Amino acid sequence: MKFPKILFLIISVVLLSCNERKSGIMEVITPKDFAEKIKTTENPQILDVRTPEEFESDHIDRAVNVNWNDDNFTDKVATYDKSKPVFVYCLSGGRSKKAAAKLNEMGFTNIYELEGGIMKWNADGFSKPSTAQPGMTMSDFDNLLKTDKKVLVDFYAEWCGPCKQMEPYLLKMQKEMVDKVIIVRIDVDKNKALATQMKIEQLPTMVLYENKAVKWKNIGFIKEEDLKKQLQ
Repeated sequence: MKFPKILFLIISVVLLSCNERKSGIMEVITPKDFAEKIKTTENPQILDVRTPEEFESDHIDRAVNVNWNDDNFTDKVATYDKSKPVFVYCLSGGRSKKAAAKLNEMGFTNIYELEGGIMKWNADGFSKPSTAQPGMTMSDFDNLLKTDKKVLVDFYAEWCGPCKQMEPYLLKMQKEMVDKVIIVRIDVDKNKALATQMKIEQLPTMVLYENKAVKWKNIGFIKEEDLKKQLQ
């Protein structure tokens, strides 16, 4: 017995509809667009998916901390309204990308991820004015480079995992290589204006100067032996 053509078409459409995965709108947008969409959204749902320590040091106004690394991340975000836009960000984009994918999987309809995370947000000038001491100025920084020696500048933060791993051998190298290289460590949380001016968007960031000129730059973790090769 042959299936009528129309019945075959109906069955095909139904099967395709059942297999099709429902997906919401996911967009990675610039800090400027991120700020504009937050501004025009009533009671925006802003999720900072970093650790509590990172959130405490600096966060976007009205953001709520929901740590991506927590075991109960899914349970926490399930309490938010899936039909309304949700804004997601982390330090530089790694965790927020995973979080956005999870939110999409859970049925959130409009997900906006901040391109480059809060590091780019701050570097592009969207950070809220700080009431703390301004820290090092560009003039102060320029004075650090006025030397015949090489200068290695390490931009770090207390909550940064790779920064903590690298700290012991950086402190050791500060003493061992003092005749050849001046190693300066700059905490971006205490020097936010400088970090913004220098466009530091990821941590750790290392920059090697010689005669005030940039000779080498590294973003992220680097092994002690590999760093020594660059300084010798």
